[in-house]
Amino acid sequence: MVAAGILLSRISGLIRDSVFAHYFGNSDVADAFRAAFRIPNFLQNLFGEGVLSASMIPVYARLRAGGKNEEATRVAEAVGAILALVTSVIVLLGILAAPWLIAVIAPGFEGEKRELTIRLVRIFFPAVGLLVFSAWCLGILNSHRKFFLSYVAPVVSNATIIATFLIFGSRAENLVITVAWGTVAGSALQFLVQLPVVLKLLAPFPGAFQLGTESVRTVLTNFFPVFVSRGVVQISAYVDSMIASFLPTGAVAALAYAQTLNLLPISLFGMAVSAAELPAMSSALGSQEEIAAALRRRIAGGLSQIAFFVVPSAVAFLVLGDVVVATIYQSGVFTSADARFVWAVLAGYAVGLLASTFGRLYSSAFYALRDTRTPLKIATIRVSLSVVLGLIAALVLPGMLGLEPRWGTAGLALAAGIAGWVEYLLLRRSLQQRIGPVEYPAITVVKLWTAALIAGAAGFAIHNFVQVRSPRLEGLIVLAAYGLLYFAFAALLGVAGPLQRFLRRRSA
Repeated sequence: MVAAGILLSRISGLIRDSVFAHYFGNSDVADAFRAAFRIPNFLQNLFGEGVLSASMIPVYARLRAGGKNEEATRVAEAVGAILALVTSVIVLLGILAAPWLIAVIAPGFEGEKRELTIRLVRIFFPAVGLLVFSAWCLGILNSHRKFFLSYVAPVVSNATIIATFLIFGSRAENLVITVAWGTVAGSALQFLVQLPVVLKLLAPFPGAFQLGTESVRTVLTNFFPVFVSRGVVQISAYVDSMIASFLPTGAVAALAYAQTLNLLPISLFGMAVSAAELPAMSSALGSQEEIAAALRRRIAGGLSQIAFFVVPSAVAFLVLGDVVVATIYQSGVFTSADARFVWAVLAGYAVGLLASTFGRLYSSAFYALRDTRTPLKIATIRVSLSVVLGLIAALVLPGMLGLEPRWGTAGLALAAGIAGWVEYLLLRRSLQQRIGPVEYPAITVVKLWTAALIAGAAGFAIHNFVQVRSPRLEGLIVLAAYGLLYFAFAALLGVAGPLQRFLRRRSA
């Protein structure tokens, strides 16, 4: 259900971005919108994809598992009240401090581009508060194992933005401003669609809540470490966007297009598995060894599911990335040259795709053990390494290699991919020291890569053989063939278990 909700949400997000690319392409307006939208998008990905959930669910779920439903409701209400106060202050400060925030969001922007970004930031900030409350709803819904609604809610927001484009695209004097207000309206609807179910789950309300209870303090204490460690992908993407603002026109927009595609498998598979496993791992009871054994079993199963779908995603981005990008974005002012440029960026991110998704599952295991410090320390290492490598790859290497400056955007993505592998390996080593080694055969991953690479070679051949004028039609043919061939080769190699189990569950 998590995967289904995320899939619908991400598909609607891809349609939204496709419409955006049609109207704005890789222009200065696209750069300004993408940079300004980084704030609500950052918080949507960060809060909505696990930070508030990872800090609240272990506490909330454990209280419910122990039969303390009233205390669990008090915790949820207290956290909601604190969020209301903090968010109100953040929104007000964000609107007032927008000119200074540009130095953090897009320090390389100047002139009219900078002024437009400031105006857009001020419009977007009310959406920040709405998305934070949407994340609060997600944490409660997930704790009650009601996954679908919380993860499908962004569809409403994306649909509102798409409708704004379609209604005002040909007659709005300043389309980018109109779309910005449509984004705020979409954020409000995303929150409101979840609220009735959440209020029903929390009822009957126990009355006055207490902010100083041990459970509330635990949630708040865990929040900042989880904020950094769980949101490392978004934080890294945010830093990449800052560095890209110093590159030529189109770099920020191209980076955002590639990040949207890269986050699709991370969210759909890494986040879906991690989100589904976190309440279960947090509810594990028994001796220390029994809890460790339960975690090892769940992690092994999660790794199997993640790898089966993420490995072919990474190969598709590397080998068929131009087809993927053209299928989603190539329309209107977004050209085939833009598609090839975004492919180069997407290929850089693909290097660390498997590591990023595995890392989310290992982080969830630490949160289930109520250890937020270890993922925080390792995430800090990842972000620091990504920044250092990104600065070198984006601003130094292109000149040394005689390349155009804009190709530094691909270097940024590659640096993030390398840093992702460092984070994953450190997380795995630290967790094995706590609960013992997780049994997941390396040969399985090798077979998955083999199946994906063979299918990728076949897909590349079809791409060069098929001559279709419509990039979307060609993409459907090539990518469908690639997917079917991957599943067939995986079955022949005996590593299609996750798909077979899924189909058995659907037919049961």
